[in-house]
Amino acid sequence: MIEPTTDPRTLHHEDGFPEQEQQQPGLIDRTVPTPDHGEDSYRGSGRLTGRRALITGGDSGIGRAVAIAFAREGADVAIAHLPEEQTDADATVELVTAAGRRGVSLPGDIRDEGFASALVDATVSAFGGLDILVLNAAYQKDRNGLQNLETGEMDRVFRTNLYAMMFTARAAIPHLNPGASIIVTSSIQAFNPSPGLIDYAMTKAAQVAFVQALAEDLGPSGVRVNAVAPGPIWTPLIPATGWDAERLATFGQDTPLGRAGQPAELAGAYVYLASDDASFVSGAVLPVTGGKGL
Repeated sequence: MIEPTTDPRTLHHEDGFPEQEQQQPGLIDRTVPTPDHGEDSYRGSGRLTGRRALITGGDSGIGRAVAIAFAREGADVAIAHLPEEQTDADATVELVTAAGRRGVSLPGDIRDEGFASALVDATVSAFGGLDILVLNAAYQKDRNGLQNLETGEMDRVFRTNLYAMMFTARAAIPHLNPGASIIVTSSIQAFNPSPGLIDYAMTKAAQVAFVQALAEDLGPSGVRVNAVAPGPIWTPLIPATGWDAERLATFGQDTPLGRAGQPAELAGAYVYLASDDASFVSGAVLPVTGGKGL
């Protein structure tokens, strides 16, 4: 019997989202409706058996979806997260261990160079090595014009999205053997920036340059470097961005598929880039945008 084709327009939440507000960092239990991270839907097939992964921002949103998928594909997973996100992180680690893999929670602030670098040693100590590095943690906030952007907020965006990424990648490179993979979570904002996310968009564009340059640098060592560029995805980061009720009500409605994506819908992209299926893919930016062009 042939299974019916799934309509991508109606596969997940089709409407906008209700008015809500959180302080950074966003938390799952305060996000309405609850994002789908693939807890009940992702089925692995052994594509990452025996590999060891570190995911920054792995407690919720895209990071949790990737952690679930990696574990169900056979990888051990360490996640870095802020201390305030410990409850979400513990639940993510439980999902990893329920898949029969080792899971590690690493609380701290990746803006701190020492912590961002020490993540690698902690992962190597726990698992005996590192094969997949997912640089996913990010911070964004709605801006009311560049003239109102405080230097401290700009520093927070740059240190979270750029400095921390480079600190952790720099520490990881000596541990990466041929076949290892680095994956960065960039954004459609790198190519189609919104004025209200000007500083965030700048960092996402810089990440694309980072991926392309590092792919050329590490290619001769057999290490691949790629990025995923999500479009509008419903994660706890969204209600913590500072958007008003109208913006939330229309979030994702401007995509050709007519809705926002769910974290679970990105997991396969990360699995592909981390797996041997992508053995000749490096320096690429894979869009998962609901049809919005880069």
